[in-house]
Amino acid sequence: MTDPLLSVQDLSVAFRQGGRETRAVDRVSFAIAPGETVALVGESGSGKSVTALSILRLVDGAVPEGHVRFKGRDLLTLSEPQMREIRGADITMVFQEPMTSLNPLHRIAEQVGEVLRLHKGKDQPMSGEAARARTLELLTLVGIRDAERRLGAYPHELSGGQRQRVMIAMALACEPDLLVADEPTTALDVTVQAQILSLLADLKARLGMAMLFITHDLGIVRRVADRVCVMLQGRIVETGPVAEVFADPQHDYTRRLLAAEPRGRGNPVPDGAPILVEAGPIRVHFPIKTGLLRRTTGHVKAVDGVSVSVREGETVGVVGESGSGKTTLGLAILRLIASQGPVVYLGRRIDGLSSGAMRPLRREMQVVFQDPYGSLSPRMSVAEIVAEGLEVQGKGRSDAERREIVARALADVGLDPAAMDRYPHEFSGGQRQRIAIARAMALDPRFVVLDEPTSALDMSVQAQIVELLRELQARRGLGYLFISHDLKVVRALANRVMVMQGGQVVEEGAADEIFSAPRTAYTRALFAAAFDLAAAPAGAVSE
Repeated sequence: MTDPLLSVQDLSVAFRQGGRETRAVDRVSFAIAPGETVALVGESGSGKSVTALSILRLVDGAVPEGHVRFKGRDLLTLSEPQMREIRGADITMVFQEPMTSLNPLHRIAEQVGEVLRLHKGKDQPMSGEAARARTLELLTLVGIRDAERRLGAYPHELSGGQRQRVMIAMALACEPDLLVADEPTTALDVTVQAQILSLLADLKARLGMAMLFITHDLGIVRRVADRVCVMLQGRIVETGPVAEVFADPQHDYTRRLLAAEPRGRGNPVPDGAPILVEAGPIRVHFPIKTGLLRRTTGHVKAVDGVSVSVREGETVGVVGESGSGKTTLGLAILRLIASQGPVVYLGRRIDGLSSGAMRPLRREMQVVFQDPYGSLSPRMSVAEIVAEGLEVQGKGRSDAERREIVARALADVGLDPAAMDRYPHEFSGGQRQRIAIARAMALDPRFVVLDEPTSALDMSVQAQIVELLRELQARRGLGYLFISHDLKVVRALANRVMVMQGGQVVEEGAADEIFSAPRTAYTRALFAAAFDLAAAPAGAVSE
């Protein structure tokens, strides 16, 4: 039997805070053979990422214990200079969010070139021309179109998929033996996700490297991995070949993970339900300013003539890739950005109202954003976060009465009201999203824009949030505009679906009809990527 490339034995990682010790990884053992892909799966907080970071000794505030042998050398015994020789050259890592990993002040060519100079050029200096040529070769290898023009781009000028491809190019610059991929597709559209997975599989085969793939999405594991290790509370509770584990899971937790997918369909809309919101055709065009004087030379047509209506008790799903105009449409309907075209709420036209005139309507028109990490103030307690809108809208005559409303809102979303004086960082991702929903529901809204509310959550938590949203809608008669690129969640929640591309609606209709018989090639490409995890057809995504 071939000796393993990486052997992890009894790895433990503990964090100490305030005299308490929290063990994030507890006696974890696994091995990766040359050219093999091993997946670490589990919910948030299971220890997946800490395990991966410990391999490269990148965990702050903790010293890993046990053995991590790479090509026979125990990485936990090496000096920091020795580890720097290994990181980026022999073992590289692709992180979940490229915008936090790429330097916003440096161009792409500089960032990829830095990796080449630090490693490839350490023995024999690499000239600027050689580094540029190798960078161009790498960007072309990872499938970035018009790679030469992208050399001078900054990260914010690239799409999410392009940024992730740049991260992969940097990771492959020195042709590593082991690539650690930590949730590399979580925040990407389904078609871009499928392309990135195909790219990684192709590069792995071409370069002969091994891969440690970290994810909470078992559909991805089925496609990319040879073996899987299932983690729960810092321990590996089940491991084996992917086909065997998926066909006959032995541990209850593994069975729960495999079953944890949003299910069911949207609540039926009552006959004769009134229209809450009717908008369109809406146009949102952003000016393109160039030159020293910043003259307008064109426009980005973010939303270009889109019409939509939402009835009481109805969920309208808006799907499409990043940049298709989904979020811009939702913000325009809520009058949070300027737009052209009529927006009517309960028979009253609101598109011409001032911010002051809109304020009383904010109570009835709410929004839940994608990222609960960014939309909840870390300096405010949960009670303060949920009560803030109550104070602005004058709901509740005293602090005690507002706390009662906060307690009811938290109970409605399945949280313990006794925890209202805690802060967001003390809650899990799913709990934070429940807090964001409670903040919106505390005002008793009638219409809610849900902007990717489940995209950053584990599958099991996604299913819980979908059930919660359905239950709240049935009880309160809420109208939802549900914006998402996760088509499995949309199918479980929406009554009607609008498919957007390039700021326009390319297909719309009843959810069951759209999902059973999509009419356009673009919609079929989205569905193929979402449900089959097949590579998106050429032209489905513009990179």
